[in-house]
Amino acid sequence: MHVHVKRAMSLSGAGLMPTQALADWTINMPPGVTGTSNEIFNLHMTIFWICVVIGIVVFGVMFWSIFAHRKSRGHKPAHFHEHTFVEILWTIVPLIILVVMAIPATATLIDMYDTAKSDINIKVTGYQWKWRYDYVDEKFGYFSNLSTPQEQIDNLAPKGEHYLREVDQPLVVPVGKKIRLLLTANDVIHSWWVPEFGLKKDAIPGFVNEAWTRVDKPGIYRGQCTELCGQGHAFMPVVVKAVPEADYNTWVAEQKAAAEKERELTSKDWTMDELMARGKKKYETTCAACHQVDGGGMPPTFPALNGSKVATGPVDGHLHRVVYGVQGTAMQAFGKQLSEVDIAAIVTYERNAWGNKTGDMVTPKQVLDYKKQSSK
Repeated sequence: MHVHVKRAMSLSGAGLMPTQALADWTINMPPGVTGTSNEIFNLHMTIFWICVVIGIVVFGVMFWSIFAHRKSRGHKPAHFHEHTFVEILWTIVPLIILVVMAIPATATLIDMYDTAKSDINIKVTGYQWKWRYDYVDEKFGYFSNLSTPQEQIDNLAPKGEHYLREVDQPLVVPVGKKIRLLLTANDVIHSWWVPEFGLKKDAIPGFVNEAWTRVDKPGIYRGQCTELCGQGHAFMPVVVKAVPEADYNTWVAEQKAAAEKERELTSKDWTMDELMARGKKKYETTCAACHQVDGGGMPPTFPALNGSKVATGPVDGHLHRVVYGVQGTAMQAFGKQLSEVDIAAIVTYERNAWGNKTGDMVTPKQVLDYKKQSSK
């Protein structure tokens, strides 16, 4: 009795809650903002109403039979073991219903898998725990990292509107163009999902999956990795920004210029302060998920960097660990993930942060020379 009273009070309290508190409670799936997502929604509603009709007919006949032929009215049950006509009927009717349902479902699936005649090709690579987007036709790419402040994750600051669903660089696509996505992964299986696109595709190491989308409405659309991919699974959201074609072309030109400028930074004369500032920022987006912001790590899986032999030992050993990773462990090879500038900044930061204070400053040119020498 006491349990029932608690439940009644909880339900009453929920009924008195402001409407805004229940704003996210939805019964049906959203139609989405792409042709594919709308086809999926329409297919869903078609199948739903077919199921409703079947339920009404079946339960209607059942309840009518129970009520109209009940024992109190003098009806007696019939005794028979088989009825050929009925058996044929309940075989043919479900078959017809399944065929009727299969026709629109097959048409939708064929359309979902048709990646031909695309306007833009983008390679999507899943990493633990971030995404990389390479614009194949434009020959540039970048990583998209979680940008939610660590203070919010540690409950030291109020959580933002898009907590754990915000990134430093979203995937940018033009409205009205067919976007072909080539999905793969660098380490373990990930899954790229944006519900408003009606698109969810696995990213598998050593294998390339294809998918496509065409966004009809400008805006920012959010999703996430939906394959359990390790300790940082909850920290690799998907954010797509759909913009008009003119804005997209301007953005592409800016990205190409930025990529060229990044390549030029390798030959720049860097100061310790510049490398430390850049290294801190890159460390927090690339390394902190495993080794923590304070370098304390999470032993034994993710060792501490604060006072470690790697961060305070020979520079070449530190560079080798970052560039080539450690086989058989969670330490990835960042040589192809990060630029020489970013690797130099991160290594410099790790060797001089949290009290390590080795005084070593690693330049981008040193990283470039090390890569050339170690690859021979």
